Amino acid sequence: MAKPKSAITPTRSENFPEWYQQVVRSADLAENSETRGCMVIKPWGFAIWEAIQRDLDFRFKETGHQNAYFPLLIPLAYLEKEAEHAEGFATECAVVTHHRLEAEKDEHGKTRMIPSGKLTEPYVIRPTSETIIGAAFSRWVGSYRDLPLLINQWANVMRWEMRPRLFLRTAEFLWQEGHTAHETKEEALEETQMIHELYSHAIRDLLAIPVIMGEKTEAERFPGAESTLTVEAMVQDKKAIQAGTSHYLGQNFAKAQNIKFVDRENTDQFVHTTSWGVSTRLVGTLIMAHSDDDGLVLPPRIAPQQIVIIPITPKEDSRDAILDACDALALRLKEQTYGREALRVHVDRRDLGGGVKKWEWVKKGVPIRIEIGPRDLQERKVCLQRRDQPSNEKTFLDKEEFLRDASDLLENIHQTLLERARSFRDANVTECGTIESFENHWDASNENPGWLITPWAGSRIEEEKLSKKFKISVRCLPLDKQNEPEAPCFLSGKPTKSRAIWARSY
Repeated sequence: MAKPKSAITPTRSENFPEWYQQVVRSADLAENSETRGCMVIKPWGFAIWEAIQRDLDFRFKETGHQNAYFPLLIPLAYLEKEAEHAEGFATECAVVTHHRLEAEKDEHGKTRMIPSGKLTEPYVIRPTSETIIGAAFSRWVGSYRDLPLLINQWANVMRWEMRPRLFLRTAEFLWQEGHTAHETKEEALEETQMIHELYSHAIRDLLAIPVIMGEKTEAERFPGAESTLTVEAMVQDKKAIQAGTSHYLGQNFAKAQNIKFVDRENTDQFVHTTSWGVSTRLVGTLIMAHSDDDGLVLPPRIAPQQIVIIPITPKEDSRDAILDACDALALRLKEQTYGREALRVHVDRRDLGGGVKKWEWVKKGVPIRIEIGPRDLQERKVCLQRRDQPSNEKTFLDKEEFLRDASDLLENIHQTLLERARSFRDANVTECGTIESFENHWDASNENPGWLITPWAGSRIEEEKLSKKFKISVRCLPLDKQNEPEAPCFLSGKPTKSRAIWARSY
């Protein structure tokens, strides 16, 4: 069957940014809102986020964290208490200054709504919640017996975005933000590292995306943090995406918010705090990591429907029997599990042609499509199509064999996508040891030539100069590369055991 005109154009190689927008549109994931820089997440896209949310929420609760909710509006004075943090978000903040509207007619008789009732103190719509959660912690913590305090919040945040891109960068987005308080620095660092690993495993297990675990440099660190750990993903145009971060905040926020406790020696101490989060950016990351020129490709664990069954009914007299067979197959599949959940199975009973249905589910990224027609019904077989394989590739299986292997097939699809992404990433990370090869790499005609890993002992000023010149950044100092054999820094020539990954990014 020839591809329909609605297959994705342009292709990835022709125009990757536009291809991405078309994948989002054709899979019916989201659309731009009337509110500039914001998006409407449609049911299929929100179901993907819900699957991510369910899994992460389970992992957080297994590690002792509890969910809570804090105000959307943050008093400006709270941000002013932590200067470095406030300055880091100052250009992205949306500010509420009035508390009511009054109707007023203009010279043409048109009613206009005019802000009035100016607030005594403005409120900032949360760009992140360290300050207001810290204020709550200061009320909740009195003794070392109250620690550790392990809190997570599922919420929306707003960071004014001048160049929005659906899921990747929008003014308002959804996320979770963890905030914890600890008795000692060692406990807080252990929490930061544990969440860092949790994110790495979750992104691998849910999204089939391999990430590089590393630490941010001083120039890239979260405002107000003492250290920031990150998981970095490569997508198909070879750019990097920061997929999640975990921050050790030291006692900076505790001192600003007066979060004290009486320790075991009966003296006052400031707690050590952490914060960490992932967002709906993960949806954009998985689109860019796996999708192809036919549309969205979904790893099975986060697919809203993992198996779609398409009845093929060319003759009216066989229609009821085929629909009954499809329903019966779906019921048996739903009795099975994949991961911690029952299989998600849908029978597409709509009165549409089989080819139209097929391409809709291809573009929506459903991992497995099953077709059952008159011959399949007679031979007790199913026609299997996998989204990780070419769209016209088919396998005919005995129905009972498929029922027995359905969960294993889904896991095989996950592993195929994971290995494909890992191989692509590894093939596009290049070691670099000289400033000449560094400059040649970024000066090449290819806009996105892939990542470089270099020996690094440079200063923040040197890093920022290189970043500005080549429109790149140090994505991280990879944790598994920080005790390498000594090598001269590619810029300064100083001997170093540290390595840095440089890339263009979203």
